[in-house]
Amino acid sequence: MGTFFYMLLAFLVGVLVGWFIWGRLRGELDSLRGDLDRTRSERDRLRADSDRLTGELDACGRARADLERRLGEAKTTQAPTAKAATAKAPAAKTGATKAAMQAPSTLMSTSAPAKPAPKKSATAKAATAPRASAAKTATQKPPVSKASAAPRTAPAASKAAPIAKKAATGKATATAAGKANDLRRLIGIGPTNERLLKGLGVTTYAQIAAWTPDDVKRIEATLNFDGRIERERWIEQAKLLAAGDEKEFARRFPTAGEASNT
Repeated sequence: MGTFFYMLLAFLVGVLVGWFIWGRLRGELDSLRGDLDRTRSERDRLRADSDRLTGELDACGRARADLERRLGEAKTTQAPTAKAATAKAPAAKTGATKAAMQAPSTLMSTSAPAKPAPKKSATAKAATAPRASAAKTATQKPPVSKASAAPRTAPAASKAAPIAKKAATGKATATAAGKANDLRRLIGIGPTNERLLKGLGVTTYAQIAAWTPDDVKRIEATLNFDGRIERERWIEQAKLLAAGDEKEFARRFPTAGEASNT
């Protein structure tokens, strides 16, 4: 009887230990299956991200090729204009030099004082008066007045004035156009987008602030942005920066700056 009792007790203990071990093993197995499922989902997500990045890279490559083609066409069309402007510059310089040379000579001819004639005695003056008056009437030339000398220099001066004015206006325009802003202060514009925008000729906040809906569609179609300009509020940021309202810009866009646009 005692032996049967011990055997039954050993059997019950073995069943309990086996059930406990099987429960733990089953829990580990379920945990491993969950980890495997998560790993598979991560793998699928990474594959999707890889495909998306590959598509964006291809789009950037096409945009870069298009920009290089446009830059080449722009250089070929601007070359004749630059040559023509270079050819006009010596002509303007020659006209201004001639006007400057003529002005002193005219002033000298009109402002030279007449030398006083030496005094003669009454007898010599009476004797030489008839001959002097006859010679004077025969050989005297009309005096050159300032009114007659002025028209000679007026055409040259009038021609030189528009040329100098055009040169000054062109220089001021070139100086204003050459001043570019730091576009990377706007949220969403990093080194790549800044380079692409400058390739399209967009270098200032005022240009972005003046974009119309048609301009936004054209820029997004060219750079493959797909609604990014409106989503990141580029035009609103550019208007504040173009107006110089730094406090309002910092309040509305506290995360803006080059540090966040890498």
